[in-house]
Amino acid sequence: MTATPATRDFALDRPLDLRLTLAPNRMGRGDPCIKLRSDQAFRASRTPEGPATLHLLVDDDRLRATAWGPGAEWALSQVPELVGQDDPGRIDTDHPLILDLQSRLSGLRVGATRRVLEAIVPAVCAQRVSVFEAKRAYRQIVESLGEPAPAAPGVDLLLPPDARTLATTGYQDLHPLGLERARADVVRRSAARAATVESVVDDPPAVAEQRLRSIAGLSVWTAARVREAALGDPDAVPVGDASLTHLVSFVFTGERRGTDAQMVELLEPFRGQRGRVLRLLKAAGLGPPRHDLDAGAS
Repeated sequence: MTATPATRDFALDRPLDLRLTLAPNRMGRGDPCIKLRSDQAFRASRTPEGPATLHLLVDDDRLRATAWGPGAEWALSQVPELVGQDDPGRIDTDHPLILDLQSRLSGLRVGATRRVLEAIVPAVCAQRVSVFEAKRAYRQIVESLGEPAPAAPGVDLLLPPDARTLATTGYQDLHPLGLERARADVVRRSAARAATVESVVDDPPAVAEQRLRSIAGLSVWTAARVREAALGDPDAVPVGDASLTHLVSFVFTGERRGTDAQMVELLEPFRGQRGRVLRLLKAAGLGPPRHDLDAGAS
């Protein structure tokens, strides 16, 4: 039986593409916690007030939000930040490609979930492995350790595992799900410090990254992914990702191979919005052929 939902409507003063905006929160199409389309999204989350399932629907210049579960009201109150309602969405540049992408992908906004552990776990799953392995590991972890999200009509989602479950699940149980000892220990350490981890949402991005990286094994790449998804930082640059270095090199120089140092240098003119530039480039499907890219991130 589906519980009575809570609803709220929001006015939209410019385009909103939910698929592009919420992309950092989805670990592939098979992610059991979120379903995305350009005009519609379902997302399951553990809010500070309890589990919630959130449905978003774009209808012309309105965004209708519906939520189920104990955390419904918190989820609804968070919607403007989740979808980047106050995000200016513009990069101050005269670069023709970026200007064109901003025009063509005007519905892409930078939002924040404010749920840090939910961003850490999929990011750690993606450390040093292929995209396929990362998606499989995250899906298996959620399917094995998560639980059904509050019921919503037309969709069956799972909640990400809670902090206590992750912190107390031994390596020997995480290994069959796709995490070797090193990544499993990062997840367990992060979950054991869940209260501290979640509090970084109130810190400036640089301070948040410093605090996140105090967790042994949590890399600069992972911290940047968390800043992007949980904090809504438009300047987050995931250094250590070969696919991104090659993408930036190919787009701005025509070379199929790039380095971290070169990527940072090429993105410097966009400082403050470097993460947004990366998202525009990825959303546009630019870059060298996929078979030319090295898999995995550090």
